[in-house]
Amino acid sequence: METKKQSLFFRFLDKFEDTSVTILYGLMVVVIFLQVFFRFVVRASLPWSEEVARYVMAYAIFIGAAIAAKEGAHIGILAVVNKFPKSAEKYTKTFAMLVSFFFSIVLIYLAFLIVQFLVVTGQKSPALRIPIWIAYLSVPLGAVLMSIRFFQAAVIQFKERRE
Repeated sequence: METKKQSLFFRFLDKFEDTSVTILYGLMVVVIFLQVFFRFVVRASLPWSEEVARYVMAYAIFIGAAIAAKEGAHIGILAVVNKFPKSAEKYTKTFAMLVSFFFSIVLIYLAFLIVQFLVVTGQKSPALRIPIWIAYLSVPLGAVLMSIRFFQAAVIQFKERRE
């Protein structure tokens, strides 16, 4: 029963990550297209478009980093793991995933400190006038997702190593 809950959770996470990134990149393309259209056809710039595109891209990148963690596609990890002999590959991959997991935990903590500071200061974004912590929340959200995926990848690597 525990395995079904776990697999259901990861299926939900897969859908959430894939759908979110798709929607966010689509939104970013639409906003940038509108900005180009308004600037060169209408000859009037949209003051909010650059900010929206930047914040949407931040969320898409951090959620995308979790997808890369799930698929083992972080190039830095592969560069280190590939330096070791093939016989040690499973051990080094597991170790690399665990190091990345702990890095993600540190990132969560530090990012939440920054978000907490921004909530207290009440800073607003220049063009949209939304609380700036909403934009910065992309970092801890992505780090939480990455930590889950790195831990998942480490467990999978460990189980494959035992078989």
